[in-house]
Amino acid sequence: MKLHVYDSSDAMAKAAAEMAARLLREAISRKGRAAFIAATGASQFGFLQSLVTAPHIAWERTTMFHLDEYIGFSADHPASFRRYLRERLTSKVPIGTVHFVEGDAPDLGKELSRLNGLLAAIPIDVGFVGIGENGHLAFNDPPADFDVETPFIIVNLDEACRRQQFGEGWFETIDDVPRRALSMSIKQIMKSAAIICTVPEKRKAQAVKSCLEGEISPMFPASILRRHPHCFLFLDRESASLLSASTLSA
Repeated sequence: MKLHVYDSSDAMAKAAAEMAARLLREAISRKGRAAFIAATGASQFGFLQSLVTAPHIAWERTTMFHLDEYIGFSADHPASFRRYLRERLTSKVPIGTVHFVEGDAPDLGKELSRLNGLLAAIPIDVGFVGIGENGHLAFNDPPADFDVETPFIIVNLDEACRRQQFGEGWFETIDDVPRRALSMSIKQIMKSAAIICTVPEKRKAQAVKSCLEGEISPMFPASILRRHPHCFLFLDRESASLLSASTLSA
C-alpha cells in the first residue's frame, strides 16, 4: 500500500482522480478497454467530481461495476447507490457498459448469479473504494468474511454502518436505514489490478488508524488493503490526524 496525505480534502480528491484517470488511460491503451469498480458515499463526492472532468479518458471503452446496493430499494430511491452514480458519474461521462447492482430484483439469487457471471469474465483494472467509520470495505462490516470466493454476496449491516448512513443524511431516521444489502466481497475487491482508496474527514480518523496500525483482521475489514501490491490510499489532514509519525513516513 502506498499512502498519500494532503492538506485538504479537495487536494486529496483531485490527486486521487488524477491517478485514477491515468490508470484507466493506461489500461485502455494496453488492452483496448478498461473495467473499473465505482464506490459511493460522501467520501467519493470530490473524487468523482474531479474524475468526470479528467481529460483524454475514452469512457466509451470502459465497463463499470459498483460495489453495493441496499436490498429492496428502487433505482430512484433517494438513498439508492444506482441513483447516486447516475447523478454523479454515468450521466456525466459516456461509459460504454454499466453493470448496476439491482437491489430490488424480484429474485436476488438470480441477480447474484448474473453479477457473479459477469465478474468472472471481466478482470477489473482499478477499483475505487472508501473506508467506513467502522472500517468496512464496501458493505463488508466487521467481522468481514476474508475467505468467501463469491464476487457478490448478501450482507447484514451492523449498527455502526447504519448510523453512518443516517449521519451522512441519506435517511430521515435511523429506522429507515436498511439492515441488508448486496455487496461485492472482500476477495473480489482485492482481485482488482489496482485500488484507489479515498478517505476524507475527521470522522474516519479512528478507522484509518485501526486499519493501518492494527492487525490485519476481519474486525477491521479495510486493513486487508495493506496486502494489496497496488493499493493507493489517499487521505486528507483530518483523516490522517491519528496516524503515528512512523506510519506517515513509511
